[in-house]
Amino acid sequence: MKILTVDIGTGTQDIYLYDSRLDLENGLKLIVPSPTMILHQRLREATRRGEAVLLTGVTMGGGPSQWAAEDHARAGLPIYATPEAARSFNDELEAVETMGIRVIGEDEAHSLPIDVRSLELCDFDFAAIARTLEQFGVSLKDLGAVAVAVFDHGNSPPGYSDRQFRFDYLDERIRARPRPGAQNRLSAFAYRAEDVPPIMTRLLAVVNSAQGVDAPLVVMDTAPAAVLGATFDPQVGSNQRVLIANVGNFHTLAFRLGLGEIEGVFEHHTGLIDLPKLEALLHSLASGGLKHSDVFDDHGHGALIYDPQPLPLTGGDFGVAVTGPRRNLMRGSSLRPYFAVPFGDMMIAGCFGLLAAVADVMPEIGEPVRASLRGAGGSGTPPWEVE
Repeated sequence: MKILTVDIGTGTQDIYLYDSRLDLENGLKLIVPSPTMILHQRLREATRRGEAVLLTGVTMGGGPSQWAAEDHARAGLPIYATPEAARSFNDELEAVETMGIRVIGEDEAHSLPIDVRSLELCDFDFAAIARTLEQFGVSLKDLGAVAVAVFDHGNSPPGYSDRQFRFDYLDERIRARPRPGAQNRLSAFAYRAEDVPPIMTRLLAVVNSAQGVDAPLVVMDTAPAAVLGATFDPQVGSNQRVLIANVGNFHTLAFRLGLGEIEGVFEHHTGLIDLPKLEALLHSLASGGLKHSDVFDDHGHGALIYDPQPLPLTGGDFGVAVTGPRRNLMRGSSLRPYFAVPFGDMMIAGCFGLLAAVADVMPEIGEPVRASLRGAGGSGTPPWEVE
């Protein structure tokens, strides 16, 4: 059985093809530019050439692509966007217009002059991945599943803080139980395609753009996928309680995990924290004293403690496990960071988390995946993932 996993970040999209016949270390991997970086480069090229641009497609990740779009407008060049594409930059279309991007309907888009360069927005391009692998003699036919991770703020109501809306969502998913007495698993952030909540517009856009996928589709939030993947590092997974930080390009999210439960969580903007601030937040999360306002009032998303019992960060082999593209922020930390390398590769920790989530939300194919995850240096099932 094969499962395609794609973890889409700000800088890269990390692709891993699981094959149940192989040890996980021997699975095929690609680390390539993220869709928002690809769009960023194409917009920069259009700006250099003085071209008018039309953005079409679906809602996708912003960041670099938004910056390039704003620069294009500031250069005095026309830039148009259809509504769904425009929501990549802001759910409120009036705010997109203030960036200098003219939002137009599909009919008007079709009537633009032929020399307007059209760029299609899409986080998940299955056809491009399939074509690339075909060049190496690898077919994506007969997949058992496809799993994709993206970061989704969600579509907050007008006038409601998108940071608070995002954290309300995290809280709701952590408190969710598939049945009475069940655990609050990290895989609660994963959905089959047909189960994605309407508020999660970027996850829905991935579902809607999954053209050519002839297999069940699972979508998931990136940070929980990375943290879940990090737990398959044997040193991390051997602890009954552990603190794991995913230091992403835009967002830093830390989970305190205990026996069978998520004990606490915070999420902040990486650009607003330095090492001393991050250490203070992690100390407070471990001690159980971190408050929502400590993060939210500092322009982060927030914090929640579900179990006040402190987690000592002294003793043991490390204080905090770390993953993510900006993990070097923790270099030299007094918290004795351990840089997790599940199955020998930090870059695709999110892909391993996606695999574990697929096993949970698609139990009909879960056992081969769990058997593979058990196959390298540990039980493959951390204590907080055991029912």
